[in-house]
Amino acid sequence: MADRPFDGVRIDGEGFLLRAWRQDDLDALLRHADDPQVPRGLSERFPHPYTRADGEAFLAGRVVDFRHPVFAIEMEGEACGGIAVRPQAGERAHGAELGYWLGRRHWGRGHMTRVVAAYIDWVVPVLALRRIEANVLDVNPASARVLEKNGFTEEGVRRSALQKPDGFHDLRLFGRLFVV
Repeated sequence: MADRPFDGVRIDGEGFLLRAWRQDDLDALLRHADDPQVPRGLSERFPHPYTRADGEAFLAGRVVDFRHPVFAIEMEGEACGGIAVRPQAGERAHGAELGYWLGRRHWGRGHMTRVVAAYIDWVVPVLALRRIEANVLDVNPASARVLEKNGFTEEGVRRSALQKPDGFHDLRLFGRLFVV
């Protein structure tokens, strides 16, 4: 349990549950992650095609650090997305980077706005965060709207920061400060 200290956490929301990833999430993970539209707006850490080996590596903790609060988004009884923060260290230890994704079947209904709100309400006091930031690819305006609806401010643009198969893309940086 020491290597996965957040395994027992359950955050109930309107139409969703946030909880630790489990080994039996593999089939649902593959079903939702292996969609070419999902990684279009995400970093290269999220591969496409998303193979069984990718899912097994993720669930084994070889892709993300499960000592951090990395949660599955469960809807309709199955894992269909994920949300996490990656805490920073040293003089930036008061901050973390937020990342999330959701299976396309659940897009366009406001789910992610509610998921981010619930997760932030929980994670900020648990990790004593003063700042959360998130990077959004220029082709993902829906993610920018999720952040703005949750009180994030666009702080800048890193021009041509990523090269994807379709060319170079800007990264929009969003941040939100908290009083702890």
